[in-house]
Amino acid sequence: TRAGCVGDLKLVAKGKFGALYENEAAKVPSRRVIDVRSDTVTKPTQEMRLAMFEAEVGDDVYGDDPTVIALQEMTARTLGKEAALFVPTGTMGNLICAMIHCSGRGEEILLGDRSHMSLNEQGGVAQLGGIHPRTVRNLPDGTLDLEDVKGKICLSGDPHRAMTRLICVENTHNATGGKAVPVDYMDKLAAIIYGTGIKLHVDGARLFNAATALGVPASKLVEHADSVSLCLSKGLSAPIGSVIVGSKEFIARALRLRKALGGGMRQVGVVAAPGIIALEKMSQRLQVDHDNAKRMAIGLAALKDRGIEVDPSAVQTNMVIMELTNSCKLTAHDLVRGMASVRGEDDAEVRIIAATERRIRFVTHVQVSQEDVDLIVAKVARLLA
Repeated sequence: TRAGCVGDLKLVAKGKFGALYENEAAKVPSRRVIDVRSDTVTKPTQEMRLAMFEAEVGDDVYGDDPTVIALQEMTARTLGKEAALFVPTGTMGNLICAMIHCSGRGEEILLGDRSHMSLNEQGGVAQLGGIHPRTVRNLPDGTLDLEDVKGKICLSGDPHRAMTRLICVENTHNATGGKAVPVDYMDKLAAIIYGTGIKLHVDGARLFNAATALGVPASKLVEHADSVSLCLSKGLSAPIGSVIVGSKEFIARALRLRKALGGGMRQVGVVAAPGIIALEKMSQRLQVDHDNAKRMAIGLAALKDRGIEVDPSAVQTNMVIMELTNSCKLTAHDLVRGMASVRGEDDAEVRIIAATERRIRFVTHVQVSQEDVDLIVAKVARLLA
């Protein structure tokens, strides 16, 4: 250790495996940043960092990492399924589930035309799984048009058609502004495919946001699902990881596919540990994010005479969509640049995403406070003026 370095180290916490320090001298003062591009930008809490430091680990490929085992058992129990498997990403989780349900090349899944699986996962089900992805219409509330679903299911054995094996639902639905798909809809969808042999997969990237918004247990939203992919690294604030759940037989097959796709990890308890805190604690505080999103929407809606449109009634969870009208002289990209600029000590760099030339999405999360929301609204108002 270099002489004099010890004085720069600050004790953060003591745990059963030793002491955790951070180097104060290495800290560089930086300007304030409010990042509302997505809830994927969340940083692990101090409790999560300590849990990572103290995590008991094993070799997960051999199935003996105790922290991963605890996370998997907790997730399966929470969602009312038999078993679970920790995977690096939600995209991998969705792909694994689709490939298990569609085991014959050329079989078909039905998924929303505005779903994450359709738009943002590089067509992985076709590219890697040999599965035909057939889109059905996503309605403004994030659900699949049930009449369109009925019209596109193929079970006849027609040699011209791909056989439908799986239907995928996203909850919450990202592209429609974080809409929560309700229980009664899931009941109706399940009734359509009952007895057909068609399976149901839920892309539950933000499932706990949906459960919070609807006031129901997360397990109720996936009661009819044969598989679920649950993301831990969005609003739940874990630094990495998703968990897929299903029957014991399903998860045994998922384990083999995870290995084939390069998802077999070793001492992965260090990143599974914050996932346990995500499920136990962070899932219980999501209403704060929803309230902040609603506050932001109300504040932005008051600026409608400056060339923007925001509908506060459309905000169900932690996403706010702002549309720029034709009267607005700025583009969404202009606003992205303007929000990132800083004027004075009381200002902050605000990071946002331009979904299109005329649309911006804001996403609240644990690192966005009510004060941050008010600053964002004030900054948008100043730029529009």
